[in-house]
Amino acid sequence: MRLGTQDKDFFPKGLTEKFIHVKRLGFDCFEIDGKVLTEDTTLVKEAIMASGLPVVSACGGYRGWIGDFIEERRQNAIVDLKLIIRALREVGGKSVVVPAAWGMFTYRLPPMVSPRSQEGDRKAILDSLKELDPVARECGITICLEPLNRYQDHMLNTLKDAADVIEAGGFEAVKITADFYHMAIEEDSVAGSLEKYSREIGHVHIAENHRFQPGTGSMDFKSLMGTLKKIGYDGAVVYECRVRGEDQEKAYRESVEHMRRFI
Repeated sequence: MRLGTQDKDFFPKGLTEKFIHVKRLGFDCFEIDGKVLTEDTTLVKEAIMASGLPVVSACGGYRGWIGDFIEERRQNAIVDLKLIIRALREVGGKSVVVPAAWGMFTYRLPPMVSPRSQEGDRKAILDSLKELDPVARECGITICLEPLNRYQDHMLNTLKDAADVIEAGGFEAVKITADFYHMAIEEDSVAGSLEKYSREIGHVHIAENHRFQPGTGSMDFKSLMGTLKKIGYDGAVVYECRVRGEDQEKAYRESVEHMRRFI
């Protein structure tokens, strides 16, 4: 397994300097914002070459959602994701992280009545993935569908939800992002779900139970990393978290040292 991170405000602003810094912090790879990747793919390639830090995945940076209520925004997401997938191939990446939506609607807050039926939700996601799957196959990229917790999205909340979509569409280039933070809220057993859907897992995000950096909360990362090893997962394990601490950089470095004991 390779330990990775997304960008942080306390990282250097220049891409090459950022990548060098990330590697010095102890990370093996980087998950890049899709917009950053597509706006200057050449600069990203140069940063990779100068630092020796690979870009393994892309997350965010596109307009709309694949399950968007608004058709124009759904189409924008498809257009942008195709660009991200092609750019990711150019820089040697492997996966693009794609939730159905984020912050668009939740049954947990008023009005608690969705403007679209569950059948309509499923159709929107399937229609989007039907357009994206062949592009991803052609580019050798995996679309990693990410279930979010019930407070951030109403469509896909569990690994089963994502697996059901993949099975229904018969997709060849779509797998699942297993995000430990969301799973801790939604799954009866994080380890149990990792084992049950091991063949469908293509990417992993990690954070503590309170969304801060690993090592500061109650998640049993020793056990969970052991489960990933048990199921034969050998891909990226990417930090998707906020950082708590007076000295954020020091706190982040300490977290990496904490996780290195289990990787």
